Amino acid sequence: MKTRKALLGAGLMLVAGASGLFAQPQPRPGQQQDQRPAQPPAAAPGGAVPGEFSPGMRPPAPGPVPAQGALERLQQFRTTGTAMQMETVPQDGRRADALRRNLERIKLPEGFRIELYAVVPDARHMAVGASGVVFVGTRKTRVWAVTDRDRDRVADEVKVFAPSIGFSVPNGLCFSPDGILYVAEHNRVLAFPAAEFFYEGPDVAAETVVAQGQLIPASEESFNHGARVCRIGPDNKLYVSLGQPFNVPLQAKMDLYNRVGIGGIVRMDRDGKNREVYARGIRNSVGIAFRPGTQELWFTDNQVDGMGDDGPPGEINRVTAAGQNFGFPWYGGGTVRTKEYANAQPPGDAVRPVVETANHAADLGITFYDGRMFPEEYRGAIFNAQHGSWNRTTPIGARVMVTFLNPDGTVREYKPFAEGWLDEETNEYLGRPVDVATLRDGSLLVSDDMAGAIYRISYDRQR
Repeated sequence: MKTRKALLGAGLMLVAGASGLFAQPQPRPGQQQDQRPAQPPAAAPGGAVPGEFSPGMRPPAPGPVPAQGALERLQQFRTTGTAMQMETVPQDGRRADALRRNLERIKLPEGFRIELYAVVPDARHMAVGASGVVFVGTRKTRVWAVTDRDRDRVADEVKVFAPSIGFSVPNGLCFSPDGILYVAEHNRVLAFPAAEFFYEGPDVAAETVVAQGQLIPASEESFNHGARVCRIGPDNKLYVSLGQPFNVPLQAKMDLYNRVGIGGIVRMDRDGKNREVYARGIRNSVGIAFRPGTQELWFTDNQVDGMGDDGPPGEINRVTAAGQNFGFPWYGGGTVRTKEYANAQPPGDAVRPVVETANHAADLGITFYDGRMFPEEYRGAIFNAQHGSWNRTTPIGARVMVTFLNPDGTVREYKPFAEGWLDEETNEYLGRPVDVATLRDGSLLVSDDMAGAIYRISYDRQR
C-alpha cells in the first residue's frame, strides 16, 4: 500500500469502486462484445489490491495498453505505455483571431469586458482546480486541461487530459474540497485524485466511482439528453443529474425511471455507495449548483419540445429538501400541461420553478458567484448559460443570464448579463454558451461548444 499511503499522506483521499446497481448486459447473438472499459477486479494479479504492487508483477509490454485495460492499470498506479507526446490545441492563428472579433459584438453591463481565454474544441462543463487549472468536458471523447502558466489571464496551453482512458460523453466535471476531480460520463463516473499533479503526463491516477453500465441501466442509454453534470454537496456527497432520453417518456417507463433516478438527480457517497434518488420530476437538467451557506441545490431544466414557439417556459428550480418532485412529465415547463399526461393526475406537491426562463432558450450551466472582483451586488448572484434554441422559428438565447436573490433566497431580478452571440439579422449563432465558472481571481469563465472556446469576463474596479 506504499503508493496509496503516499497520496493519503499528501492529504488526498482515494475513492474506491462502487458495487454494481445493475447487472452488466450480455451481448445478443451476433453482437460484438462491448469494448468500453469494464469494472476492475477487486484484486490485481499476484494477490495485490488496487494501489499496491505485487513483487511478481512485471512492467507492461512495449506499446500502448488497449483502452479496456488502461483504467485498471491506472487504478494500480501502473503505466499504460501511452505516448508522452500529448495532443494540444493551438492558441493563436486565424481561428483565435475570428473568435476575438466575434467578442466585439457582446454587450455587457458598464465596467465589464469579455476576452478570449482559450481555444477549446467542443468545450462544455468546467471545473476549476485549486492551482487554477481548468478542466473542461465535452460531449464526445475528450477532457481538456487548460493552463494559464504566466497568470496573464489568457491560457498558454490546452491539452488532452488522461488520454489513455476511453471516455464516453465526459460532459460533467466537478471538484471536491480536497482536490479530487470527478468526471460524470453518460453511464459511468470516474474520480481522479491529484488531477492537477498528474495531468502533465498521459497516465493519471484514477478510481472508478460508478462502473460503466451502472449509472443507468444499459437498456436506457441514449444519444439524447445523455450529458451529465455533477457537484459535491455541503454534505460531502456526490450529486449527479440524469436526464431522461425522451421528449416526454412513456408511462410504462416511469416506474423504472423513478426507481433509478432517470429524469431526476441522484446522490451517493463519494465512493459510489449509498445511492438514492434526491429529486424527481426533472426533464433534463444540465446545470446544478449549491447555494453557498445553505443546503439548497439549484438547477436548470429544459422544457418539452413540439408545443409551439411560445411555450412552455424553461426553468430554474430550487431543491429545499430531499425527495421533492418538480412536475415533469405532467408539466412540460412551468404550469403548462403535456398532452401525453393530460388525463393523468399530477403530484399534488409538485414544486414550481423559481424562475420561468425564455421558451426554448436551453438554460444549461449554472453557478453562484462567490468571487470578489465583481461589484457587491453580484456577490451570491446566479449566473447561468443559455445555449440557444435549436428548433424555434425565431431563435432565442445564446447568452449569459444573471439572477439576483433576496437574503431569504427568493428571486429579486432576472435579466441578461452578456448577450450578442445570436446575430438577429441573419439568425445565425456566433457562439452557444454552455457553462459558467468562477476563476480564482473572481472573473467569470464562459464555455462555448459551438465556437470551441472559453471566454473570460472581468470587471475594471477602477471605473
